[in-house]
Amino acid sequence: MQNVAQAWLVYRLTESSFMLGLTAFFALFPVLLLSLWGGVLADHVNRHRLLMLAYFAGLIQALVLGLLTLSGYVQAWHILALSAVLGIIHALEMPARHTFLSDIVSRENLPNAIALNSSAFNIARFSGPFIAGILVAHIGEGPVFIINAITFLAVIYSLRRMRLPTLQTSHSKDSVLDKMREGLGFAWSNRSIRLSLMLLSVFSIVGTSLTVLMPVFTRGTFHGDSGVLGILLGTMGAGALTGALTLAYLSRIQGLQWYIGTAGMVAGLCLVLFAMISKLMLALPVLALFGFCQTILAASTNTLIQSQVSDVLRGRVMSIFSTVFIGFMPIGSISSGYIADIIGVNSTINILGTVSMLAAGVFLLRQRARTLRENN
Repeated sequence: MQNVAQAWLVYRLTESSFMLGLTAFFALFPVLLLSLWGGVLADHVNRHRLLMLAYFAGLIQALVLGLLTLSGYVQAWHILALSAVLGIIHALEMPARHTFLSDIVSRENLPNAIALNSSAFNIARFSGPFIAGILVAHIGEGPVFIINAITFLAVIYSLRRMRLPTLQTSHSKDSVLDKMREGLGFAWSNRSIRLSLMLLSVFSIVGTSLTVLMPVFTRGTFHGDSGVLGILLGTMGAGALTGALTLAYLSRIQGLQWYIGTAGMVAGLCLVLFAMISKLMLALPVLALFGFCQTILAASTNTLIQSQVSDVLRGRVMSIFSTVFIGFMPIGSISSGYIADIIGVNSTINILGTVSMLAAGVFLLRQRARTLRENN
């Protein structure tokens, strides 16, 4: 909800595609800078307490943004600064959250747990934009930020109610840089993880570009308001939820590389089609399919990594996943906003879709070559 309200507020204040991209950049760039350090932290401190602290900080951030907006004093630089604060929180929270799953779920149930966790995320991704679009249209952005602040209380309460065994953490005396290198070395040496992360990095850039530019499509192509924006993003979220539930039903590790490559290819095709569509009703099923494929790709990569990494390195390797999946998004947000101001949003998304299909094609060819070698 906050993402939609914030994007609409920025565009209302500035009417600039570049400012939309810059806001997303400030929110996500700290993840690129700090997530690897957050992975080291997740392996060496109590993850349960770290998560509670992070969510309390998120509550304060949302509350400040809401009060500034309600007071009428909010300016673009306020939003940029608070977005950066939220980015720092995410950088510390995400590796701990992904790793925390393995603390509360047995290893054999981990693929199903990852898919169900992704389903929970995408339920919010589906319902949040839809609700936010309606609320922004009727009561403005400020109350949406306040609602977000209040919901953090439920998250913090849930964590406090958990009764967990003593969680194991690493007590290595190596330097932080050495610990980071250890995690990076493992991810690079494992061919399946390396290739999957490389493809995910492309779709991290591409996926955020479409989301960041959606307010421009809403007004310019579909001639809609914040309610239409909520429908567009909510439809993408509904597709993503369907993808997560599909993975939860399948709940297996075999064939994940083929899921990843095929989902990437279809998602790129969806982008090319979306850039050519001017009718809202035709755009919605394409967005739903894009969301479906995006979740299949990301959640399958998550499962692939967690199934092949040891508990000692889990936080650090999952921080690489967070860096690639979230940390690379600022590159897409700021570059797509800049390019869209020059050549237009349709041409920008068309180019990104083509690049995505090429990247997925290379991934599938490499995977096929490996399968042929193993069979021979």
